[in-house]
Amino acid sequence: MGAAPAVGFTVLIPARLASTRLPDKPLADLAGKPMVVHVAERAARSGAAAVVVAADDPRTVAACAAHGVRAILTRSDHATGSDRLAEACEQLGLAGDDLVVNVQGDEPLIEPALIEACAALLAERPECVMATAAHAIDSVEEFANPNVVKVVCDALGRALAFSRAPIPWWRDGYAAGLGAATALGDPAPLRHIGLYAYRAGFLRRYPTLPPAPIEALESLEQLRVLWHGERIAVHVSAMRPGPGVDTLADLERVRALLAAAR
Repeated sequence: MGAAPAVGFTVLIPARLASTRLPDKPLADLAGKPMVVHVAERAARSGAAAVVVAADDPRTVAACAAHGVRAILTRSDHATGSDRLAEACEQLGLAGDDLVVNVQGDEPLIEPALIEACAALLAERPECVMATAAHAIDSVEEFANPNVVKVVCDALGRALAFSRAPIPWWRDGYAAGLGAATALGDPAPLRHIGLYAYRAGFLRRYPTLPPAPIEALESLEQLRVLWHGERIAVHVSAMRPGPGVDTLADLERVRALLAAAR
């Protein structure tokens, strides 16, 4: 049998300069290039039909153009990255069934294969409006960390819940509390990876959905999707993703990793 036909998809990279912890983050220098350019170059290796940066500032558009990366200027007052992506879909004239993968602009070490896998999964799951990714958690410390978002899936690999809390809770194994735990439950809990594939029609509809109370409580946008009865397919990866960049310390760590890889 021949290989399965490639899935056509567009990668959109939201790039917002007004980061509170690391101002002008998308333009931060990594090995002589802006960080967002590194993200776009890795995304281009995923097999995407197009890679487009959705910028909120002309400086980002200019920096991308200088390195041959396509970028469009979106409004600077969007409340969320999803709102920015919805505008980008409109600007690009994407049809409702077109597949879009949202790659964060602060993930310069994102694996191209993970992007492709997320798009391919959504293409296979017509009952889902989105797909995302996860990998197994292997330490109690990571499981307990509220900055690590956990996801629980159903029998068909669709998200049942996302939470900053340690879920699923192993009743017997954690009876004395996580502080006393020496092992995790089986199957291993899953860490959510913030990579999303959408159908463009749903991405445009998402900003019109009323925010969910649980979304505000957990500060997790994806909970709005589940709250409104939609389904999210989850690709479970054997790979742990490379580190993202939220702070200056993160930036220095990624600089060191890139330098070591030369």
